Amino acid sequence: MPDWQLKTPVAFIIFKRPEETERVFAEIRNVKPPKLLVVADGPRADKPGEDGDCDRTRAIIERVDWDCEVLKNYADVNLGCRRRVSSGIDWVFDRVEEAIIIEDDCLPDPTFFRFAEELLDRYRDDERIMSISGQNVQFGRKRTDYSYYFSRYNHCWSWASWRRAWQHYDLDMKLWPEIRDGNFLADVLEDPQAVKVWTNTFQLCYEGKIDTWDFQWAFASFIQNGMNILANVNLASNIGHGSGGTHTADVSSPYNNMAAESLTFPLKHPPFAIRDTQADKFTQNTLYDYDPPLLKKVQKKVHRLLKKTKLYHFSKIMQ
Repeated sequence: MPDWQLKTPVAFIIFKRPEETERVFAEIRNVKPPKLLVVADGPRADKPGEDGDCDRTRAIIERVDWDCEVLKNYADVNLGCRRRVSSGIDWVFDRVEEAIIIEDDCLPDPTFFRFAEELLDRYRDDERIMSISGQNVQFGRKRTDYSYYFSRYNHCWSWASWRRAWQHYDLDMKLWPEIRDGNFLADVLEDPQAVKVWTNTFQLCYEGKIDTWDFQWAFASFIQNGMNILANVNLASNIGHGSGGTHTADVSSPYNNMAAESLTFPLKHPPFAIRDTQADKFTQNTLYDYDPPLLKKVQKKVHRLLKKTKLYHFSKIMQ
């Protein structure tokens, strides 16, 4: 049992993987949030047996056995990752001012919950900060002597945020043409290769050609010049790689089942809020460029897709 009492609502995003959901639910049950908001997608019509998987996954939520208000937002039909997760988080922040958000394939270390709650409170009114994440992809590189550092990237393997930050989220990225045509990403990213990678990615998101929601969240953070808090050790393991993963089919990925560590308390807070450019450069050159689990596939698709459209000329200009 934890030596503190969690007060923050937890949002739990589930779909069709009862085994992974069971493991993550056990960690949520251990900290006993007073409010649990559950977002679930519906089965795909062309996937026989998926309705049963969805039912078994949802049945796990019925096992809440602590004093907890459970709110459910279950889709009857499949909305897909892009629309289901984004609309689900919209629904969460329509109901609560702040939340810890966990997907069914992200297994948090028990200390993540206290870490997230303490920093939600500490930075609640600091509009520079967009999110708090337990995901650390520095592969053991300690970037600071403090418990966390500041980043331009808002990783989503177990994270937390506020309504005041999520209000900047726009699934349709209506500001993208202005940002793209004004070359504002160069001002944000300050690196030509990073600008090229993210320009291609955001263009595909804007065209609705990637079934995801999280690049739009990165876009919102970028254009607000936001900073995100990342733990100095990895507090979350992605257990969703494999055939059941929407974007994580590659089990050989170095991000598959990354070991999670624990933080010690009390937290050691940095006495400043300066983005760690060294850590961000490493993340850009690994996760988002040279060896990414998803963006590498995106980059390969960009050339094929744009060749068939009027965007091909624009793509060549960006190269």
